[in-house]
Amino acid sequence: MKLPNRLKAGDTVGLIAPASPPNPANLEKGIAFIESLGLNVKIGEHSNDRYGYLAGTDANRLTELHEMFRDPRIAGIICMCGGYGTARIADKIDYQLIAANPKVFWGYSDITFLHTAFQQCSDMVTFHGPMVSSDIGEAEFDPLSRQMFNQLFEPTKILYSEEIAPLEVIAEGEAQGELTGGNLSLLCSTLGTPYEIETAGKLLLIEDIDEEPYRIDGMLNQLRLAGKLEQAAGIVVGDFKNAVPKKRKNSLTLEQVLNDYLADLGIPVVKGFRIGHCQPHVAVPLGVQANLSSSGKTLAIEPGVR
Repeated sequence: MKLPNRLKAGDTVGLIAPASPPNPANLEKGIAFIESLGLNVKIGEHSNDRYGYLAGTDANRLTELHEMFRDPRIAGIICMCGGYGTARIADKIDYQLIAANPKVFWGYSDITFLHTAFQQCSDMVTFHGPMVSSDIGEAEFDPLSRQMFNQLFEPTKILYSEEIAPLEVIAEGEAQGELTGGNLSLLCSTLGTPYEIETAGKLLLIEDIDEEPYRIDGMLNQLRLAGKLEQAAGIVVGDFKNAVPKKRKNSLTLEQVLNDYLADLGIPVVKGFRIGHCQPHVAVPLGVQANLSSSGKTLAIEPGVR
């Protein structure tokens, strides 16, 4: 996997909306934070476009993505928000252009489709982390979430332990492999496409928001039937915000669903990581080597920049 160059003070980062449009008020707050890191900001020219639930047409969002990677003055790219839409442009992306210009690429949620595609088609490390409008610009942005941006300026190993939040072991063991994954619903949407998530020998990260237990059940079952769970070396269960029954009065709990699918795989599975739609949101590089240990309840991750 290609490691992007580290950022340094005075660099310019591009802000893009490859999925849904950002909240304008939140965006201003988020930009102020990015600038407080010593970075300059270039906002994509189509970031204010609107096309229904999308931040402009597929053609314009694609053009903006390509231009940010092509421009040598842009040292990194941070997504403004997720929502929906990245999969619509996946088959039109110039992956050779991305591979020839590896840069910091940062986002999560719907951006998961691009993380997966870039890792598998451009051999590039990316970052699963909080975004400019939907996270940084919110009233509450945890200090630890802020600190996680430091890993972009200096190669930094991340050791996630229970010092951050309590962790729970679903299945014992220790495993090492490339960290991959992200939003569960987006991972399922890659199945049957040229960008299908590859989990063999890897540590699979899953997280989601506003999905009822029966929906998470269905998505995990889809991954199971596709062989993606049993092929993984280990599973990192991130945050599942608002995963409570709404439509169905009689329901399994999230814990029951996770145990049904993950407890008997014969690989280590640990849950409770504050990675996802939560605060704090621990940002992690995807595509680098990591080690998951149930005995120590730790996730150790290699640096994502060089």
